[in-house]
Amino acid sequence: MIKRFFLLLTFISMTAIPAFSQSEAAEREQGLITGDPFWRQALGGAVLSLPHVQAQSAVVALDGGNIRAYSTAGTPLWNYSARGRISPYVTRTREGTSYFSRTNGTLIAVNRAGRELWRRNLSSPLYAKVIPGWDSRLFVPADKKIYCFTASGNLLWSRTFETPFTVDPRLDHNGGIIFALENNEVCRIDAFGSTQTWGLGNTPAFLLPIEQGHIIVLYKDGSMGILGQSEDWFFSAQGETYSSLLPMLPSSPIAAASRGNNIAVTFSDGVAALFSLNERRIIWNGDSHIREIFRSGGRPEPEIEMLFDERGIYILSKNGATGFSHDGKRLWYKFLQNTAAVPAFGNDGILYSGGRDWILYAYKIEDRVLTERQNLYGPVPEGSYGTGRPNAFLLRDFPLNEFELNIRLEQISSGINAGRVGANELAWKSTLMTIITGQFHIRHKLAALQMLGKIGSQETIPWLTNLIRREHDSTIRAAAANAIGAIGVDPEGAAIQTFLFLLVNGGGIKDEQVLFAIASATGALCRFSGPPLSETGIRILNMLSANNQPSIVSRHARQELSSLR
Repeated sequence: MIKRFFLLLTFISMTAIPAFSQSEAAEREQGLITGDPFWRQALGGAVLSLPHVQAQSAVVALDGGNIRAYSTAGTPLWNYSARGRISPYVTRTREGTSYFSRTNGTLIAVNRAGRELWRRNLSSPLYAKVIPGWDSRLFVPADKKIYCFTASGNLLWSRTFETPFTVDPRLDHNGGIIFALENNEVCRIDAFGSTQTWGLGNTPAFLLPIEQGHIIVLYKDGSMGILGQSEDWFFSAQGETYSSLLPMLPSSPIAAASRGNNIAVTFSDGVAALFSLNERRIIWNGDSHIREIFRSGGRPEPEIEMLFDERGIYILSKNGATGFSHDGKRLWYKFLQNTAAVPAFGNDGILYSGGRDWILYAYKIEDRVLTERQNLYGPVPEGSYGTGRPNAFLLRDFPLNEFELNIRLEQISSGINAGRVGANELAWKSTLMTIITGQFHIRHKLAALQMLGKIGSQETIPWLTNLIRREHDSTIRAAAANAIGAIGVDPEGAAIQTFLFLLVNGGGIKDEQVLFAIASATGALCRFSGPPLSETGIRILNMLSANNQPSIVSRHARQELSSLR
């Protein structure tokens, strides 16, 4: 009897295993991802918004006013407390600096090691994410207002609008931003604050940048329009003429992303599609995880994000995520439960999800890694604003005598201190650079270097490092190093490598004024960017803190080293 019982159990077990395996195989054939998280970490609070993945780590904003960072392997890195409630938006730039705001309108910058760099007061808390420009400048959206700051927190310009935003600002292909207002106006603002506006007849749902600087407008009813002028496309600035070359989309879009002249769209029924502007047609469509939920009677979340990169097209919502190849094959989809915010999909193929249980989950979804042109920190910018060298065309009214020069420098200084650089930025930088390298009094050169440090960016760093290499006057070299420290950001590592080269080659630098300035600039760059830049920076500071250096230099270098701990 006992023998028969065990035989029966064995038979049941053997017949159950194939049924389970077939089900699992079918799910995986369809692309369904199951299984435990790659890692999980307790957060100590509920996640406010999707994690931001950058610089081999992920940061999350929590409802308790904290920003926490974790490595892509799940190791806790740091925990910053804003000492107050924060808005549900956090952005990281390529060097790993995090930008967010408190609900009282205080904008805060925290470096990749969790140390606060600076804070500025806005008119209101963030309306949407801070958008980094090509040279690390920051486009900061608040209520009815856009600010533009340098990476070190100096205000370049601001613009105020009559109505709030309806479509969040995003970077366009010219390095500016595009967004829509409640009065059905679409605005494009370039890096220097110049604004172009289109009036629309209806409220847009999404704005997408495409090639040649055009903007595609998607409406809730599935219609499309295009902003900009060319031989093939036209949409008048008065909002009266649409291009007739764009067909209707089959349904209402709830998320969209663009790459080149292709547009990826998720519709209200959970179907995803790729639309080609060149061919004026939908190339393919497929079911996302939202469609699967829709079929089972569930109600998909309204908050959806889409990514469109060289790997494929990704749809992210609180309920789950889906990945498609460029040719429309559904690579995978995953359901998520009890999530507090939309998940994030990193360049390393890991899906990060913050739960209402105060736990951050990481799921290894893909082995493919997004390949980008990398430098010391993150992907290389798509373009340049042309602020890294003087523009001779902008120097036609250059001051001819000392009286005019003093007036011009006072004008530039007043504009910088008032945060009204704006459209003058290219001309002012060209003027300052020309003064620095020209036959002018040293007091004018030093004043110009100080101002250049306030409005400079990573594009200015190579010009300043070249100045330090070729300049013979120690006072000018020291002022150039201080300007680099004031700019703060050095994602290519050009300044740090220049400092190291000058210290170890050709007998090194002997002037204590220059050495002191290099120590200050090195400390500032290391505090802003952290490792790996700080590894070389610490080597420089250790060299400058040695006993064979002038006492004022070694003492200052030790103070800078102490500030990095």
